[in-house]
Amino acid sequence: MTPPPVHVAGGSGVARAIRYLYRVPLLLVHLLVFLPIILLCLSPLLAWVRVGEVAVRWWSSGLMRIFGFRLRRVGTPLPGATMFVANHVSWIDIEALHSQRMMGFVAKHEIRGWPVVGWLAAQGHTIFHQRGSQESLGGVLQAMMQRLREGRPVGVFPEGRTRDGRSVGPFHARIFLAAVEAGVPVQPVALRYGERGSAQPVVAFGPKESFFANFVRLLGEPARTADICFLEPIRVADVEGRRRIAELSRERIVQAMSEV
Repeated sequence: MTPPPVHVAGGSGVARAIRYLYRVPLLLVHLLVFLPIILLCLSPLLAWVRVGEVAVRWWSSGLMRIFGFRLRRVGTPLPGATMFVANHVSWIDIEALHSQRMMGFVAKHEIRGWPVVGWLAAQGHTIFHQRGSQESLGGVLQAMMQRLREGRPVGVFPEGRTRDGRSVGPFHARIFLAAVEAGVPVQPVALRYGERGSAQPVVAFGPKESFFANFVRLLGEPARTADICFLEPIRVADVEGRRRIAELSRERIVQAMSEV
């Protein structure tokens, strides 16, 4: 994939300070006032009214807007049991996907310790994976298969980690075994920040940048678009082997990253 042009992060110090001035209060209201309401909507007490997914989508969309992202959806997410696979840029990818379709994610174990996002991930039934542990991966695959067989969607970042935003890394094929065994479709999703993905390097973690530093930096960034592109689904019965499914998913995402 041709590296996208890099946006210069931040703008002037005065402009960034102004953005913090009105975004920080909005963020506090979103966390302290609206988040408890969302958690109530997800509780068993209100399960019968089925408002949980709508509430999560609303809250995630609101969080993206506070960070200055103008959301644009391309395509339509599949209903029912689906494995959604996306390129991985930063922590905000989870909120971008949740703004369009509520799904249980597979995420690295370190996310559990991140402020706010880690706690939210745990409340959203995230499956945490200890990277480098084959035993952990086996348990993750079993949990994914169970959820998919129960008719629930799962979200995966097959690259296995975030990168610098300049390219889409190889997709690990083993994670696709869950979709093959459960017999559910795989839908690739391209996440593009800025026009044609030009702001990927800005949104991505910088060298040795912590979650908190990235969170604070993005909160002061200029407004820009965020495209969530739901691409042509892959029927696992039509493709031979999980490795080919992984390759085809990546090919479609890379192609979408270069499209207007």
